Amino acid sequence: MFVDMYAIQNVPPSNINRDDTGSPKTAIYGGALRARVSSQAWKRAMREMFPTLLPAGSLGVRTKLVVQLLADKITELRSDLVDQAEGLAEAVLNAAGVKVKKSKRKGSDSEAPETGYLIFIARSELEALAEVAIGWADAGVDVKKVDRARKSEVSSAFKGHQAIDVALFGRMLADAPDFNTDASAQVAHAISVDRITREYDYFTAVDDCAADDNAGAGMIGTVDFNSSTLYRYATVNLDALIAQLGDAEVAVGACKAFVDAFVRSMPTGKQNTFANRTLPSTVCVAVRDEQPVNLVAAFENPIRASENASISHNAAVALARELEAVEGAYAQPARAKWCTTLEYAEDDALDALGTREDFASLLEDVAAYLGDAVAGGEDR
Repeated sequence: MFVDMYAIQNVPPSNINRDDTGSPKTAIYGGALRARVSSQAWKRAMREMFPTLLPAGSLGVRTKLVVQLLADKITELRSDLVDQAEGLAEAVLNAAGVKVKKSKRKGSDSEAPETGYLIFIARSELEALAEVAIGWADAGVDVKKVDRARKSEVSSAFKGHQAIDVALFGRMLADAPDFNTDASAQVAHAISVDRITREYDYFTAVDDCAADDNAGAGMIGTVDFNSSTLYRYATVNLDALIAQLGDAEVAVGACKAFVDAFVRSMPTGKQNTFANRTLPSTVCVAVRDEQPVNLVAAFENPIRASENASISHNAAVALARELEAVEGAYAQPARAKWCTTLEYAEDDALDALGTREDFASLLEDVAAYLGDAVAGGEDR
């Protein structure tokens, strides 16, 4: 069972997600230049929102500084091991195949032990690994000569039920592929439904303390930006999520939080400069059986404003028409659909997007439907 999410979101002048030159990311689609916000940027914004929607203990953390986190957990559980904690933490990670080296960062992290890449690790996994380390300390294990049985203990700690965000977004450990986790959710790069033009803001800043006879600017520069109406898409494989979390009720709650965070989050790039925080004007959630369906083809031809309708409105209509056309052509109607939209509709142009309701009601109805489905309330 797949849960598809679609959103149309108008964004004013902004630079949400920059490339290596500092310019807003773009893409060519349908032969036209589009604004683009990478999936990584929006997934980060969603993860930042999860602690307000889900229990903190059910989430993970992504960092190179796993040694310190693990050492802190060892010390929290056994304060008498404070002097051995860092060495034990390194030994446990080495037993998992994860290499540790001295950090080249500046500041307080300088020379701190770190992994060679970011590791997405569950809080529950940190506790399980800390318990393994404590067991080694109590048994007097030589951490420089860890045998196969001890490595198996580490493996078991990594292979339990996952943190919600790790299960949703997946994990790759280059040195320890046995602990990789397939993502049960996919997030598309957001692209604008309309053709965009790159623009530049030339700015000057005045020195408040400059002498009266100094009329020059204290600073001069430019900031790249664009304005756009974004099409956003994501999908969750609910069956895969249940398998990874080991609890259908928790998985339904995680899916509800995912929908909420997908709709209401916003990457923070240049937000202080542009105050571009908006919410989608149209949201559609569809539950499907056979496969997820991205409806981006609705915008292959760039959307334009018409005399009596905005780009956002015309994009919502195009989305509804594409949804209806695809489901009809492939005989794959969604099991259920819900829609929250700010757009007016004198006719049935938006009916294909599903039952129209406010967003709070949409979240509750999606969760109730999924809960009934996984509990056997409907044939799956």
